[in-house]
Amino acid sequence: MASGVQVADEVCRIFYDMKVRKCSTPEEIKKRKKAVIFCLSADKKCIIVEEGKEILVGDVGVTITDPFKHFVGMLPEKDCRYALYDASFETKESRKEELMFFLWAPELAPLKSKMIYASSKDAIKKKFQGIKHECQANGPEDLNRACIAEKLGVEERSVYSGAWEHLFTFLEQFADCM
Repeated sequence: MASGVQVADEVCRIFYDMKVRKCSTPEEIKKRKKAVIFCLSADKKCIIVEEGKEILVGDVGVTITDPFKHFVGMLPEKDCRYALYDASFETKESRKEELMFFLWAPELAPLKSKMIYASSKDAIKKKFQGIKHECQANGPEDLNRACIAEKLGVEERSVYSGAWEHLFTFLEQFADCM
């Protein structure tokens, strides 16, 4: 079922910026987004960036100690949202970062909201080409490291958080520029 909801250009730009990692200066790396939350516009006709609902890479380890926990805390208790989260994890071969797409539809959200977000999901997913990992969460219990590790296909201890994640990301990005 299609809802006819449009996706704002800014949402597409943010996705592209998170997906494509260009050689950047340390200052540019700090401004890169770690997580972003999207919502429907007031008239319910367009998916937009929710103002003030983002985590920058530069905030990790400085003002935010656990970016995933902070991300989960930014989601509303009684309404639906879409989100992108740049997950950092380790496989046997290497350390990786991959984008995860979330549909947040908590139990306490109004039925109408759940229906419109579910029917509009395809509109945003079509714009997010190349997303390998998707998660629908209906409560905080669906958003823990074990669930995320399962979606990524890795062990829970392989999913990074906090200052270590920030340090690894910064060093890898900076080394790519050398």
